[in-house]
Formats: sequence, C-alpha cells, structure tokens
Amino acid sequence: MSMLERLYEIICERRDAPRPDSYTSHLLARGEDQILKKVGEEAIEVIVAAKGQGDQRLVEEVADLTYHLLVLLALHGLRPADVEAELMRRHLQRSGGTENPA
Repeated sequence: MSMLERLYEIICERRDAPRPDSYTSHLLARGEDQILKKVGEEAIEVIVAAKGQGDQRLVEEVADLTYHLLVLLALHGLRPADVEAELMRRHLQRSGGTENPA
C-alpha cells in the first residue's frame, strides 16, 4: 500500500469515526467550504514555493495540497483510484487506446 493510499484510509477513518484531537476530523466537521478554502490556500503556497523557495519547500507544499485534496475526495465519497481512472481514461483517449508501458 502506498503512503497516499494509507493517508486516504486514515482520512476516511477520521471521517467515519471523528476524534477530538484530529485535525482531519476538525476539518471535515467544518465542511466543504472550509476544505475548499484550504485547497485554495495550499495551491497558492505551491505556486509561491515553485517560484524560488527551493525543491524541498515545493515538495512540502505539494504534500499539503495533496492531503487537502484527499480530504475533499473523502468528503464526496470519492477515492484516489477514481482520479487515477480518469487520468488513465484521458491517456488512453489521447494515445488512441493503446497503453505504452513506461
């Protein structure tokens, strides 16, 4: 299991069984508008980091954005696999339906 998959599982656990000491539970309880606000803030931080704060800072900000996107997916009952399937669909559509192994 990848770290992204494990993180998504933890997010769903916090959604389904909220814990008072959990940032994820708190964020989910505040609802979609708060989650969307955080996604927007983190996206801006990714842009700022990419414009000269160094590779490590960029990785940190992309990790924060990814976490908040996973929370948004969990709120909607969607899975990272749904995003992966959409990316594959687009790839296959653009490549004429053939999959070229990397």
